[in-house]
Amino acid sequence: MLHVRRRDFITLLGGLTAWPLAARAQQPTMPVVGFLSSLTPGDGPLILAAFHRGLNEAGYLEGRNVAIEYRWAEGHYDRLPAMAADLVRRPVVMIAAISGTPSALAAKAATADIPIVFAIGGDPVTPGLVSNLNRPGGNLTGVTFFTAPLSTKRLEMVRELAPKATTVGVLVNPNNPPSVLEGKDVPVAAQTVGLRTSVLNASTAGQIDDAFAAIVGQRIGGLYVSADPLFFNQRAKLATLAARHAVPAIYADREIAEAGGLISYGASRSDAYRQAGVYTGRILKGEKPGDLPVVLPTRFELVINLKTAKALGLEVPPTLLARADEVIE
Repeated sequence: MLHVRRRDFITLLGGLTAWPLAARAQQPTMPVVGFLSSLTPGDGPLILAAFHRGLNEAGYLEGRNVAIEYRWAEGHYDRLPAMAADLVRRPVVMIAAISGTPSALAAKAATADIPIVFAIGGDPVTPGLVSNLNRPGGNLTGVTFFTAPLSTKRLEMVRELAPKATTVGVLVNPNNPPSVLEGKDVPVAAQTVGLRTSVLNASTAGQIDDAFAAIVGQRIGGLYVSADPLFFNQRAKLATLAARHAVPAIYADREIAEAGGLISYGASRSDAYRQAGVYTGRILKGEKPGDLPVVLPTRFELVINLKTAKALGLEVPPTLLARADEVIE
């Protein structure tokens, strides 16, 4: 019979306990990426799949060789600075500021050292995110699905769908710089297509109701919705209110048309999020954000929800249908 003295047994047991701890200590530490978004967790399925696809293309898989800390502002842009500061204290090796200039500005204000990748719908130079598109410099770079230059084409489409409309409402979020800028540019563009405009502000879901009350009160014949994370998050509400009040509306995001909106024309958000994932992976591998040019959109999608058009009693011109990349029936 084998006899083991109690002291030897305790020493042996202690060694067995310490061995896996030592082995774990020798494992390389998994880098932690902070994910800062103006959207809600409910929007996650629409943006995370594309972001993760880009990460995977760059050789990273969440949980295997990278960890991600998520922060969702849920449309409350005033929460973003504290969330960004929390990620910096965490600390994270980099921040992916996804969906909206407010999240990118909050991340930039929180750190001048930690690399930041953004995915926004506005011009990143105007609000000071980068100094140059080709050579951003500093600790930021990213992707833009820049939509403001499309304002004239969107207004022309509204005119095609609602030829009797003389005034178009322009819905903007006063808390989002690119949305505000779009609200200034659209009235100028409207003059070129013979339309008047009425700018409507909304920075909360409740204020969207107020905007539609103004549309009805002013007898506005169409609606132009600027690109904004809040409006993206409230896409079902926007589509429902537009249908209830029989207002032909055009949006920047195809996801809003898919949620029941009449028509959308803009760059692909999902492609922008995928590109942001690729850049995140490249920076994790050691590239500097200041050396990576901002990715600009190259393709724009026109999506028409024919089911919504019929519910509104609108006849979509064949010429507009022929230009559509997708028709939802």
